[in-house]
Amino acid sequence: MVDLGKAVASQLIVWHHLALYGPMSDVVGGLTGGLMVWLVSHARLAVQVFLVMGGFLAARGLLPTPHAPAPAGHGMLLRTQWRRLQRLMPPYFVALLASVWCALCARTLIDYSTIPDAPTAWQFIANALMLQDVLEENALSAGVWYVAIDAQLYAVLALLCALRVGWVGAAAERGRITALTMVLLTGASLLWFNRERQLDAWAPYFIGSYGLGVMAQWARTARQRALWTGVIVVLTALALLVEWRSRVALAGCVALVLALDIGRGWRWLNEGPVRALVAFLSRISYTVFLMHYPVILVVGAAFYRLWPTSPGMNLLGLLVAWGTSLAAGWWLQMALTPPASTPATERPTDRVANQVRHPASALRASISNGLSR
Repeated sequence: MVDLGKAVASQLIVWHHLALYGPMSDVVGGLTGGLMVWLVSHARLAVQVFLVMGGFLAARGLLPTPHAPAPAGHGMLLRTQWRRLQRLMPPYFVALLASVWCALCARTLIDYSTIPDAPTAWQFIANALMLQDVLEENALSAGVWYVAIDAQLYAVLALLCALRVGWVGAAAERGRITALTMVLLTGASLLWFNRERQLDAWAPYFIGSYGLGVMAQWARTARQRALWTGVIVVLTALALLVEWRSRVALAGCVALVLALDIGRGWRWLNEGPVRALVAFLSRISYTVFLMHYPVILVVGAAFYRLWPTSPGMNLLGLLVAWGTSLAAGWWLQMALTPPASTPATERPTDRVANQVRHPASALRASISNGLSR
């Protein structure tokens, strides 16, 4: 279900941006009925799937249960965050450079309001440091905000783990304090921070959905499965009673699907070509998310310049942009994934030759999940 969620959500985000950033979607008009309006208004909610699953997968690696042993070493926080950034940043930098270059190409083809201007040096630095929203600078690519928020949320969970180092009390007491802290953080976000739009550049705005994912992981492994499932339901219900938000309702539903392990026995999902397709789309979801915006800029500008008034050709352009986004994401995934480990019998000269043939193998990327506010 994690793979299925990432696969479907990533495609919805791509189509949300295809509909949002013209000009092709503007020309298509009546051919799609209200589909483009729906994609602009509602498909962005798919990002909640990634927030919940981000918390679920991060907890699986860092804190599988509230009572899990504390990690060793006081440098754990810095080491963990550094490893996370090593996974996030190589494809992120490639996408930033691609966005700047593709925006330049698009500007030479057409003049359109959704094509960004050339960035200033400070704007590029802010984006490279993932501080564009904090410093109130325009983003260079759609969705880069999510990468920044993902890094913040992961840092919060890593900090919670780091604070457990050196705990002198009993393991049960440590577990209770950890669980209570996560419940309070999640509840504060869902009931307060998530309702303050000006906070959407910071982790507290999103940690409600992320925390529900952490609790879903705890429900899968902890003895108190009914307890954590109940906590997810209660926190979601309270948040919706205070103020109805579709994003919170969706996050609560996704967390329950993960907590209850729905889908484990679905043969159509776990076997055959469907499983292979879902696994593939899930594996490239982060890189597709990063690369689809530059593709949209160039393909949209080219089709609009050649067929500025043809709904049919611009609909074809949307499909071409979608397919090219998948191809670009697959390429980046392959380029940043190291080749298979070298056999022990391979000669040193062969290893050097392989490194020459695969210059990208020096980059390490365990592609993470990601995606549109």
